Amino acid sequence: MKKAIVTLACVVTFFALNTASADAAVKDTLRVGLRYGSSAMFSANLENAVGSGYELGYFEDGRDFVSLGWTDETSISMTAAGTIYVSSSGEYSKTGNGTHLGPWHVELDEYDDFEEAEDAARETDGWTVFLDGTYAVRTGCYDSKNEANRAADDLGGKAVRSSDDAVLITRTRSTEILYEFDYGGSESLGVMPQAGRREKAETWFKGYKYNGGFEYVRPDGGNLRVINVVDLEDYVKGVVPYEMNGDWPLAALEAQAVCARTFACRNTKHASYDFDVCSAICCQVYNGVNTATDRSNEAVDNTEGVCIWYDGELIEAVYHSSDGGATEDAKNVWGGDVPYLQGKKDPYESLISIPNYSYTVTYTPAELTWVLQNSGYTIGTVADVYVAERTALGNVSKVVFTDTSGKTLTVTGQACSNAFYSTTYGKNVRSLNFTISGGSGETSGSGFCVNSASNWIDSLSGATAITAGGQQAKLPGSGWCAVTNSGTVALEAASGGASSDSGDLFVITGTGNGHHVGMSQYGAKAMAENGYSYEDILSFYYTDVTIE
Repeated sequence: MKKAIVTLACVVTFFALNTASADAAVKDTLRVGLRYGSSAMFSANLENAVGSGYELGYFEDGRDFVSLGWTDETSISMTAAGTIYVSSSGEYSKTGNGTHLGPWHVELDEYDDFEEAEDAARETDGWTVFLDGTYAVRTGCYDSKNEANRAADDLGGKAVRSSDDAVLITRTRSTEILYEFDYGGSESLGVMPQAGRREKAETWFKGYKYNGGFEYVRPDGGNLRVINVVDLEDYVKGVVPYEMNGDWPLAALEAQAVCARTFACRNTKHASYDFDVCSAICCQVYNGVNTATDRSNEAVDNTEGVCIWYDGELIEAVYHSSDGGATEDAKNVWGGDVPYLQGKKDPYESLISIPNYSYTVTYTPAELTWVLQNSGYTIGTVADVYVAERTALGNVSKVVFTDTSGKTLTVTGQACSNAFYSTTYGKNVRSLNFTISGGSGETSGSGFCVNSASNWIDSLSGATAITAGGQQAKLPGSGWCAVTNSGTVALEAASGGASSDSGDLFVITGTGNGHHVGMSQYGAKAMAENGYSYEDILSFYYTDVTIE
């Protein structure tokens, strides 16, 4: 999930994968993936913002920190052990030239506790290493085993190479090694910033300040997966001001806090990476405490521990920026009926001014062809595109593209908007409430519409009608009329036609921003400004839920 004006991109994935039960609510500590997969890091820095120094150890069962040592340094770097090159600016990399740390060391005696090992390390210009259940001292960084053996003969130790799971801790931008964690893969290095006297610790990582500790997982001898291990409420405080303006009305922020907490407690989509949620739009945007406001923090404190439930289970508390006038059933967007995610007309968004609420985007046939083909769709040169079906609430549920050979491509649900998305052209259809002009319109051909906008017949010849007495009667002759709420209207055959004479431009006009399922964030703002509580907001956007 993302900040208020941006559409959620990954919801289909977590809808398909997540399951939850009442047990999920007891989770009071979260593991948040900050860097993993392709974003895993060879070296990662930490710097104290509030507090001084760090405890070093690991997180038992992934949540409870076990301290094995400490350092008073305020700026440290965790780097994948091996050959480490250090640039003139203090950047660490696995390849390069010049100053570097070799992967071979001399290991001296083993020790029972950290302090004893630290005393010995200072005497040998070395560092403490935590092995599997014991401490040792290592010194020297050599490029080869032969070099390390020669040094070991002089020092009375043995030549060792850091394992593929080991992590070195250095004073940032230097080759000074402070500590090494070489547990053989059974545990991963944990770092817990030491708190200040009266304030909880805050720590800089990649330009953001975070509460809690950090874990560095090195799978298969590769780069470091960086995980923030943080209290649930501190995590929510780091989500709310990124997902919603931190100065919005308190009730709206409280509703957002409950949604964020519910999502985090329920979510299991990143279990394969051994953390609960990531920090990006794929889950919820979380960048620590940088932009938290007094009001956003108050909203989290006011709702501490509160989640949204349906039939004894945590709900999938999805939300979006604005719905353009109506939310939508989950089944019409993603498939699969979800009883608490039912669409409804939204009377609240119209009560406030919403930035960029309406939008217009244009595509040439060539642009649309390129977008579809590069998104993996099989279609030739696009000649036409039209809305083929809408839901009962007026949102688009089916779009048809036709190429110059007459072949059609039909997309449904959220793909009705996503199919138009292009970073190359900087264009997208931001909601499911839109119309298309320049194509053949919301008809699939010429003739008459029967019962629904998607059900067309070429002629009324042979058609029957239901009489006032409930009998079927054939339609005689010509000059038929339909009864509308305004009286009778003469029926005329419609012609879908082809693209307009411009034929070179499809114009899409819409309102809203997002997938239309669950809570509208701007709708929540409007309700809050009109005196509704966060419970009122959540009860409106989620059907038959319990908030506790």
